[in-house]
Amino acid sequence: MELFSDQPGDEGLPGKARASVMAAVMTSTVMAVFDGSMINIALPGMAHSLQVSATVAVWFANGYLLSAAMTLAIFAALATRLGFRPVFLFGLSVFTLSSLGCALATSADMLLTMRVIQGIGGAATLSIAPAILRSIFPGRLLGRILGLNALLIAASTAISPVIGGSLLETLGWQSLFAINIVPGVVALYLAKKAIPHAPPSRNEPFDTAGAVFSAILLGSLIMTANSFSQVHSFNTAILCWALLTVVSGFAFIWQIRRAAKPLLPPVIFTNGRFSLAVLTSLASFISQGITFIALPFLFQSVYGYDALTSALLFTPWPVGIVLVAPHAGRLADKYSPSLISTCGLLVFVAGLGLLATLPDHAAAWDVGLRSLICGMGFGCFQSPNNREMLSNVAREHSGYASGVLAIARTFGQCIGAAIVGVLLAILASHGSLVLEEQAVRMSLWVAVLASGAAIAFSLSRLRSIT
Repeated sequence: MELFSDQPGDEGLPGKARASVMAAVMTSTVMAVFDGSMINIALPGMAHSLQVSATVAVWFANGYLLSAAMTLAIFAALATRLGFRPVFLFGLSVFTLSSLGCALATSADMLLTMRVIQGIGGAATLSIAPAILRSIFPGRLLGRILGLNALLIAASTAISPVIGGSLLETLGWQSLFAINIVPGVVALYLAKKAIPHAPPSRNEPFDTAGAVFSAILLGSLIMTANSFSQVHSFNTAILCWALLTVVSGFAFIWQIRRAAKPLLPPVIFTNGRFSLAVLTSLASFISQGITFIALPFLFQSVYGYDALTSALLFTPWPVGIVLVAPHAGRLADKYSPSLISTCGLLVFVAGLGLLATLPDHAAAWDVGLRSLICGMGFGCFQSPNNREMLSNVAREHSGYASGVLAIARTFGQCIGAAIVGVLLAILASHGSLVLEEQAVRMSLWVAVLASGAAIAFSLSRLRSIT
């Protein structure tokens, strides 16, 4: 297989040594994807089993997201100082052990605590996974391995509702966490054996103040977005969270400009192509986040499908990514990644426009075809854009770039979800199905606008090619 073949001048690990590291990294990624995809469908069962309200149960998902978001930048910085190996092993160990804790939880408080810890473990692995792949593969194969990673994530997203539903029906919600234990142990063994040691940068001070400011900033952003989507009008909670976001944002920028070794070095953003790739990624994930939240409302509330049928209607999207992402990554190793990702965005925005204009009584094949076009466009965009981000920073800054990539993905999806929540709260607060449909269709048009902004950022990269 070409991924594991060697050529003179290749950087990274020898061909045979790459396989074990790749298996460990991708196993941890699949675990995180499954965890995020399957838990949402189990929230009603968890609420009933633990005798709590639906509002409390939502925090079984939000607690994980919040703790992960608050620590992404911190683990990216720690990996640069300590090396990828100890941070990845720590994160994978914490994620696996906390999965066991979630499976054994007998109360809502215990489950929420384990989910917060699990989010910390997930952040440690997800924030540096692309950087690890870059460190072990030569540059000539970077697009291919990122394309394969996108394929794996999409395939996991496609099959997770089916697996999750089957486990819920037969073994209960605890099995959704227990399923992580064996793969986690296997991935730990492979990672400990194969990820190379790197001497830590012990002389470099850790930016503790920057870490605190970044955690407050990222956490308050999540809470601001959540507050907007949970209320029907502007209130004090939104104002407080928004004010904390602004203050911590200014404090974080001030700190990274003055610190000798900042948590996130500003120098990586002096590369215009990297910054534009980050903005392109953020805008595209806002669009994806809107669509992922809006479509279930459209399928179930407007078209009257049940939850399982809605999940099946959504399957063509990740299937489209599976079909296209590996080829897009391979092309990005030979031709301009910016050009390929821009072409993907054009297909993506066309698919979103088709979804926004779905008729009132659309056939299942019609919905599936439009979702497939979106997935194919996103698959063509994602891996070349990720390659562009990682290849436009120095290798020693790969950990930072990987963390920024994870932050852009997380907050893009979070902002997208909040936009749908706000529109539903404003337009459909009285339970009217007509108004709910209007809110959903308006959300899809906002997704079109967000992807249009992504195209504008991406076109700016093409103009900057000399």
